[in-house]
Order: sequence, then C-alpha cells, then structure tokens
Amino acid sequence: MKVYSFEKLEVWKLSKEFVIEVYNLIEKFPQSEKYGIVDQLKRAAVSVPTNLSEGSGRNTGKDKAYFTQISYSSLMECLNLLIISKDLNFISDNELTFLRSKIEVISKKLSNYRRSQLNH
Repeated sequence: MKVYSFEKLEVWKLSKEFVIEVYNLIEKFPQSEKYGIVDQLKRAAVSVPTNLSEGSGRNTGKDKAYFTQISYSSLMECLNLLIISKDLNFISDNELTFLRSKIEVISKKLSNYRRSQLNH
C-alpha cells in the first residue's frame, strides 16, 4: 500500500494523536455543549492534520505553506477553546497543561515546517 508524503511527517502524526486526545477529552463535556464548544473544538482539532494532508497535494512551497499556516491557526483555535473550557470547569488544570504541552510541540514543528516550505 502506498504511503503518502504527509503520512511520513512527524508533525502530522503528532497532530493526528492530538485529535484523538481532544476527542477523548470532550466525551465528558456537558451534553448542552454538543453544538457549542464541543463541535467547534472537534472541527478545529481535525483541521490541523487535515490541512497538512491537503497542503501536501499542492505544487509549490508557497501553496504548501499556506495550508500549514491554516493548520497552525486551527491549533491556536484549539488552545483558545481549551482555555475557555478550563475557565468553564469542563476540563481540569492538569488536562489543560497536558494538552497545552502537546500544542507547544506541534506549534513549533508547524512553524519550522512552514519555514522550510517557504525556502524551497
């Protein structure tokens, strides 16, 4: 079976794992948030690896970098929603700290990846 270029990226693998962690976390959110923060957080989290994969199909470094930037923006959206979730007592300090550390790693890798795409 063919392995596509995005599947080889460490940042894609980490962001895919992040999606799973977010999905597991939001299972305990109040039902009333199903169409609020939960839906928004799911879409933002899934957007991170999805835009990396979409960008891998583009021809120029500039086009690829555009999708990497969208991934980064979606990751920041996740951080914002997680902070709000903590403020609303949907998640604990420890859960926020754990996911925030994942976000920090992914964000650095996205920035480096975007930089390398623009230099090619």
